[in-house]
Amino acid sequence: MKALVTGGAGFIGSHLCDALLARGDHV
Repeated sequence: MKALVTGGAGFIGSHLCDALLARGDHV
């Protein structure tokens, strides 16, 4: 799955990116 995370530098965005990357998704 490919995900585009807006506000990736924010607190929630950074944790969401980490979770997606850990799951093997492309962010």
